[in-house]
Amino acid sequence: MSKVWSQRFDNTLNPFIEKFNASIGFDKKLILEDLDCSIAHAKMLGKTQVLSSSETVQIINGLETIKVQFLEGKFFPSPPSEDIHYCIEEKLISLIGETGKKLHTGRSRNDQVGTDIRLWLRKEIDNLEILIIDLQKSLLNHAKSNVYTLIPGYTHMQRAQPLSLAHHLLAYLEMFQRDRERFKEVRSRVNTSPLGAAALAGTKIKIDRQFTASELGFEKIYNNSIDAVSDRDFCIEFVSASALLMSHLSKISEEIILWVTDEFSFAKLTDKCATGSSLMPQKKNPDVPELIRGKTGRVYGHLQALLTMVKGVPLAYNKDFQEDKEPIFDTAETLSSCIKAMTILIKEGIEFNFENLSASVKNDFSNATDLADYLVKKNVPFRTAYQIVGEIVKYCLERKMLLKNLKIEEFKKFHPKFEEDVFVELEPLNVVKSRTSEGGTGFTQVEKEVNIWQKKLLI
Repeated sequence: MSKVWSQRFDNTLNPFIEKFNASIGFDKKLILEDLDCSIAHAKMLGKTQVLSSSETVQIINGLETIKVQFLEGKFFPSPPSEDIHYCIEEKLISLIGETGKKLHTGRSRNDQVGTDIRLWLRKEIDNLEILIIDLQKSLLNHAKSNVYTLIPGYTHMQRAQPLSLAHHLLAYLEMFQRDRERFKEVRSRVNTSPLGAAALAGTKIKIDRQFTASELGFEKIYNNSIDAVSDRDFCIEFVSASALLMSHLSKISEEIILWVTDEFSFAKLTDKCATGSSLMPQKKNPDVPELIRGKTGRVYGHLQALLTMVKGVPLAYNKDFQEDKEPIFDTAETLSSCIKAMTILIKEGIEFNFENLSASVKNDFSNATDLADYLVKKNVPFRTAYQIVGEIVKYCLERKMLLKNLKIEEFKKFHPKFEEDVFVELEPLNVVKSRTSEGGTGFTQVEKEVNIWQKKLLI
């Protein structure tokens, strides 16, 4: 069959340029969306009497047949078809004859591909929502059982203050919740139909854009036909939201990688989510979080590619836009696989070392702030208390001892308001328990947050 374009060309394409120009190799992923788009378009042409009722039925039946053949593995979109749209049109014409040539009435591949991508992306976002919720649930299950488990908290990668492990894990639930909200916002803009905008100027054919939008589940239509075919903001927004989610996955991956080192030994990997070394038999490698951390750059790259694609491109549709599909296809696949892998790792791939966690918070100076707060409660100005505690820490470091090892007489040398109860204040459990400000790591606050998340996630 001849190319989709008009007969104004005298010569055929150079074979290499024909291959270079084609998108069938990757846009075949849109086949089901393209079929749904075409069925809705055919129904609309029948409704507006652009097609007769018999022509409408014939075309829709033909498209349904193609869908069945594809799902049964009997139809394989491939070259020499230029793209998935023309591949389906060729197949339809081969099935039903000349009537199949009427399907493209009142539309262009420009609005057609825009519709297909939005249908595909809408479905992907819905799938991602389910995956993120499952990841949140896996984190929440660990949080529920570790409210009273302590872990060192860090700033600047230096020991800062002890935390409830549950509080630490709940921080990731908050991040992933923001990711869910971002995807919902992106979905609302994805859910706008460009179908009927045609090439860029609309069409004189009697069409009903609201009908096709409703048939395909879109909330609204583009108000401007030029914007409809040239808008790729939604692709960039999707990859941008994905890049942020990947940054969160990379952040927790980095922590897990540190936690399972001998140096930290806060946790260990189970055999279900670790690999060994081909040379060193003692090794257990954190491949899952390392791969997730590595794949983050891949999604960042796709975001840069899309931003560059739209930069300085004049209205309306340009062939540059053929480069929108592979980045979003790969982003969606990378993101979903990384979320699944992290969920499995959290559920069954990591075990916390409670002994080491407990010992770690007892053998540092992360209770120094509480020593200052102790003096504040006895009416010592905070800045004065801060300086006093700094001197005490220096005193301890010089003698290679901890705050808990000081005698009360030594405390009193620094300030007379120190009493025996200071040792109770310095206990790590009491340090964490005392952080009762809203959103803090105090156990009552953490239990409250766990209960809130249980209701949110229906656990």
